[in-house]
Amino acid sequence: MEPVKAWYVLARTVDYAGLTLFAGGLLFLAVLWPAGAGHRGARSVLVTGWVLGLAGTLAGLGLQAAWAAQRPPGDFLAWDLLGQALDSQFGRIWFARALLWLLGGVVLAWLLQRGRDAATALPWRVGAGAILLGLLRTTGLTGHAVESTRPWLTQLADFAHLAGASAWIGGLAVLLFGVLARRDPEELASVIPRYSKLAMTSVAVVVAAGIVLAWQTVGSVGRVFGTAYGRTLLVKLGVLAVVLLAAQVSRSWVGRRLDFAVVLRGDAATVRPFVHSVAAETTLVLVVLLAASFLVTASPGR
Repeated sequence: MEPVKAWYVLARTVDYAGLTLFAGGLLFLAVLWPAGAGHRGARSVLVTGWVLGLAGTLAGLGLQAAWAAQRPPGDFLAWDLLGQALDSQFGRIWFARALLWLLGGVVLAWLLQRGRDAATALPWRVGAGAILLGLLRTTGLTGHAVESTRPWLTQLADFAHLAGASAWIGGLAVLLFGVLARRDPEELASVIPRYSKLAMTSVAVVVAAGIVLAWQTVGSVGRVFGTAYGRTLLVKLGVLAVVLLAAQVSRSWVGRRLDFAVVLRGDAATVRPFVHSVAAETTLVLVVLLAASFLVTASPGR
């Protein structure tokens, strides 16, 4: 792989990680745990997501231009390249995406300043929702979805795939660094079962939309096994299967041990197996995001 492409894939991975943490984290706090808006761990997830998202978008804009112009990675901040990038559809979309991230910073600052009051306020929810819709939509406007023979179907599936992944992954991070870090029995009893239902729905959406995307993009079973794109897709599916296995372990703990953990007032030893399974899910998801970044920059026919 060319060095500039490798850096571009990394930028896309950072961008995906930022989007999932930021979008999923905001959704988690708005719908499941408004009180968590004042918790340091949950706030750190959101800030990390915002920083990664903005950095990944800006770096991706310059690195894609350097890749297209066959320039070295170090030129990704060159003014002439940035000017050329803004003359392309990709550049204009990603510039708009960078502006959305800046607006997302305003929403984040409001939440950090007002805490629960912001998370439960209708104006904040409307503003956050509009920005997240924009970020999710612009992500799919520069990938394989727009090149499909049925672009409306592929773009809809791409949007659903990203939205489901964000709700699942960002929620995992807030659950791990927020709810489980506090081990408050009332929060364990109220938040974890509701997130478990949200995660199940999100995973179902991710899988269903992923099947549509894979079929529309690859087109045949032969390409799955006969191309680098298809083999990377298989790696992604394999890692995802392991993630789902860890998720099943977490779900089993919720069904068998959650009530016991609540009775013991969030006893660390009782909660620890659940923490480990959630941490394993969160870590493995990074590999899935890396594979997704490679897929979006690769040619399906190769």
